[in-house]
Amino acid sequence: MNPRTRTTVILLFIAWCIDYIDRSVISVALPAIGRDLDLDHGQLGLAVSVFFIAYAAVQIPGGLLADRFGAMRIAVVGLLAWSLFTGLTAAAASFGTLILIRVLFGLSQGIFPAAGMKLLAERSTPQDRMTANGWVNSSNAVGGVLAMILAAVLIPLIGWRGLFVAVSVLGLVVTFSFVTKMPAPLQEVDLAPNPSNGGTALLKVPTMWLYVLAFFGYDVLIWGTNSWFASYLQEERGLSASSAALLGLPAGLTAAIVIVLSGRVSDRIGGRIRPLVIPGMTIAGILIILLPHVSNLVVYVLLSMVAVGCSSPAYIGAFSIPLKQLNPALPESDRA
Repeated sequence: MNPRTRTTVILLFIAWCIDYIDRSVISVALPAIGRDLDLDHGQLGLAVSVFFIAYAAVQIPGGLLADRFGAMRIAVVGLLAWSLFTGLTAAAASFGTLILIRVLFGLSQGIFPAAGMKLLAERSTPQDRMTANGWVNSSNAVGGVLAMILAAVLIPLIGWRGLFVAVSVLGLVVTFSFVTKMPAPLQEVDLAPNPSNGGTALLKVPTMWLYVLAFFGYDVLIWGTNSWFASYLQEERGLSASSAALLGLPAGLTAAIVIVLSGRVSDRIGGRIRPLVIPGMTIAGILIILLPHVSNLVVYVLLSMVAVGCSSPAYIGAFSIPLKQLNPALPESDRA
């Protein structure tokens, strides 16, 4: 892997880890937030959901902004803004303020993915792009693991408000490193506009829509499960916040390993990852349906780990087509 690509992978990996830590710690803190602000399950569910609604709403505008003003500028704005709103979560004094902060937090994080994808495409070649992407996107799982560890350690010490302040400070530190260490784009990577390979042409690729559906299914399955995993263990199984957080570690570690391996496999089979996505998502879907009926805690954790691991290739699959489409020099046969 090119040294610039390697440095970019490291910086994006760290930034995405902070992204996932910031959005994941609330899953462990939800019961404490509910008690502190006197919120019911419906209100807590809405506090989680509004983030994802805002996050989804700015995905396309975020890509347009990255093209218009540069991926680096938009990525840094996103990092700074979401670190700020993570910290402000600690100041929430009512349901209304919590919702407002979570919406602004979602908007801030939502502009980062397209910018991050472009940063990687500008600093990698097609031959190693999916391997690089696998390492970067393993941050999804690693960030979730780190979020569980931080929550398990910090909530008993400084409470849920202190947790959000600590994570906010960590985000600001990472932003400084991101700004000062990001290398220049590779000269051999041509990302100039090309009418035959623009966004409109990409929407006409049938395989692209299959991966959109796979990513949608992945997000529904993974984030739906992750958002309530720790809360479920606390409220239904009587575990402490720390214990519930630590029991989420096996699934996160499994996902990290599978995502990295999926990226490597994708490069070896020409970027085609459908053979991994379809069976993996099918198995994961079946296991998620079975989970509420599992009474044994050990079996519950093991099945969660298998479900997350089986669904993880869909994460790479969703990004494989856009990343390859970004390079207009890529042969047509490799684009699907």
